[in-house]
Amino acid sequence: MDLLPLRVEHASEMARVLGDPVLHEFTGGAPLAADALRARYVRLAAGSPDPAVVWCNWVLRLRGDGPLVGTVQATVTPGRDTAETAWVIGTPWQGRGLATEAALAVTAWLAELPVGRLIAHIHPDHHASAAVAAGCGFAPTPHREDGEIRWERRTALAPAAAS
Repeated sequence: MDLLPLRVEHASEMARVLGDPVLHEFTGGAPLAADALRARYVRLAAGSPDPAVVWCNWVLRLRGDGPLVGTVQATVTPGRDTAETAWVIGTPWQGRGLATEAALAVTAWLAELPVGRLIAHIHPDHHASAAVAAGCGFAPTPHREDGEIRWERRTALAPAAAS
């Protein structure tokens, strides 16, 4: 699978990938139409309005001329030595290890920056996403935010610090 920097031009194809309401079962909301997703991608491509935060967004394409199958993202806050990560794989491509492959690639890249603490927020009933996080070296914490469990991974370079 290839990770490609997100571009506005990806919106039409990604609207089909992300169009299954099942994908919103744990995150809430509803699928966006292509025009709304395009508007969102315009905002994401412009970057964070906060100069202390960097948005990193990729779409996932099956190798070669394969279809787009999902997204992976990281919101990096260098001053806090932290990155929040997330991943979504379209329903037809789930269960093939693609989320783990993408999340591993991004967490390895973040560790090389270096970013010391990686975070993912996962609904307590979303076992597939929890398995991806565990496979990438994240561990659940007692912290909850909007009903989701905060999972964390510290890189080898990062000392454990109070959260």
